[in-house]
Amino acid sequence: MSKPLKTIPKFANETEERAFWVQHDSTDYLDWTKAQQIVLPNLKPTTKTISLRLPQHLLDSIKAAANSRDVPYQSLIKVWLQEKLHSQ
Repeated sequence: MSKPLKTIPKFANETEERAFWVQHDSTDYLDWTKAQQIVLPNLKPTTKTISLRLPQHLLDSIKAAANSRDVPYQSLIKVWLQEKLHSQ
C-alpha cells in the first residue's frame, strides 16, 4: 500500500515555489507512477553550434544555391539535412 500524499501548498510566486522544491521531495506530493508523457509541439527546438569542415568548392556551391533561393546558406543546409532524414 502506498503512503498518503501530502497536499502541495499554494505559492505566492515562482521564487517561493522553487525554494520549496529545493527543500522537499516531490514523491511526497505526487504519484509519479501515474505520470504521462506529453508532447509540446509548439516549443522552439534548441540549437547547438557545430563545426563542419567542407571543401571550399562545396561550400561555394551551397552558398550559390542559397543565394539563388534568397535564404542564408546555413538555413538551406538545415533544410536539406532535415529533408534527407525524412526521406529515409
